[in-house]
Amino acid sequence: MILLHLINLATTRLVVTSTTPRLDAELLLTHLLGWSRARLLAERDAPIPPQVAEAFMALVERRASGEPVAYLVGHKEFYGYELLVDRRVLVPRPETELLVEVALAMLGDHTAAWRIADLGSGSGAIAIALGLQLPHAQIEAVDLSPAALEVAAANVERHALSGRVRLVLGDLCAPLAGQYDLIVSNPPYTILAEVEPNVLAHEPHLALEGGGADGADLYRRIFAAAPRYLRAGGSVLCEIGAWQGEIVSALAQAAFPMAEVRLFHDLAGHPRVVRVATAT
Repeated sequence: MILLHLINLATTRLVVTSTTPRLDAELLLTHLLGWSRARLLAERDAPIPPQVAEAFMALVERRASGEPVAYLVGHKEFYGYELLVDRRVLVPRPETELLVEVALAMLGDHTAAWRIADLGSGSGAIAIALGLQLPHAQIEAVDLSPAALEVAAANVERHALSGRVRLVLGDLCAPLAGQYDLIVSNPPYTILAEVEPNVLAHEPHLALEGGGADGADLYRRIFAAAPRYLRAGGSVLCEIGAWQGEIVSALAQAAFPMAEVRLFHDLAGHPRVVRVATAT
């Protein structure tokens, strides 16, 4: 079968269930062929062996059922870095890159030996991005899921960060010790009954649930525990849901009455990151 015809077939199959059907088809085929997308576009008249076409359409059917492309190809780019991902971890979202950007801007000196804790690290996306951008930082990546930490360990090794990113099994702040310059977290903040069905069907529930009736239960726990682990002038950064700016800001201000609490908005204009900056 000709490559372009195969892509068109897959796009037609995916158009009902995906907002990016052609891109999904191209990513799945480049994965199977080991090609770049540029080569795929340049060689659209190339014949595809029957066994490859069969394997490709099997992946297309899985994508049509709602399975994330990242799970099908086994990796996802985050902040310019490729991460290994599978069903043990939530797929890193582009909105979370804002948290990394705010952290880097706030810390300022990228040569300092910052001490950072990443709570609910999952695949290690935030910890790894910060570790690669801050070459002298020491980072503890905490997660409640041993399976998620297995994926994070593979990503830490992949990016040669074993000496500076330490993986810790535990619940939020519970395993922390000493004082930190920065505590970051992208905790589960969804109301599970409202999670998009395909996400609920394929991504780990432990990374989605725990927010409680208003999605803010884990922020309450983080803000209650964090003060004892922050150095003077230290900060907490949390990703939030687009509807949570007011409630999470209020929780942060109550827990840190003398701190500056600020919201940062994503490209769509939604509140996405809460920053708590304590006094020096």
